[in-house]
Amino acid sequence: MGSHVEMKKVSMGQAGLETDVYDAIMEHRETLLNIAYSYLRNRHDALEALQEMTCRAWVKRSTLKDGRALKAWLIRILIYVCIDEQRRRKRAVPTVDEQLEEISQPHDAFKAFNHDKVAMGPLLEKVKPKYRHVLILKYYNDLTLTEIAEVLGKPEGTVKTWQHKGLGQLRKWMKNRRDWE
Repeated sequence: MGSHVEMKKVSMGQAGLETDVYDAIMEHRETLLNIAYSYLRNRHDALEALQEMTCRAWVKRSTLKDGRALKAWLIRILIYVCIDEQRRRKRAVPTVDEQLEEISQPHDAFKAFNHDKVAMGPLLEKVKPKYRHVLILKYYNDLTLTEIAEVLGKPEGTVKTWQHKGLGQLRKWMKNRRDWE
């Protein structure tokens, strides 16, 4: 009898977690979509990354130790998905049709990405990856340094240092105005 009660508690806890994961994804979907887009700069890939993140989060939901860190956990999973996609892209070359389609079809979810943010993309690619993560999350997605520290699992002081160093690298690249224009 006792094991039946324990089993019921475990089932109830798991159901609550499933609801929490779903609710968090729905609540933060625009932020998650913008983060994916800031990494991938392609709406189709951003949407696919969001789907993959949802799938991974669902499969790994039982590994989440603190429900209060759910948003940060989802963002961290999404960053890993985006990094995987960037690595895959390096092995594949997009077709001209894919590039033209992306340029000609803007999407409402990405209105926050103005011309300057898109123009910064190639320069950001030159910044060391750990610094780039901080810059993307801070300046493209308006996360606070505290939120970024939580997402990256690093102390806030480390995140501040990475932000400073990343901005320094960007300034170095921007001194050559031909790169910017």
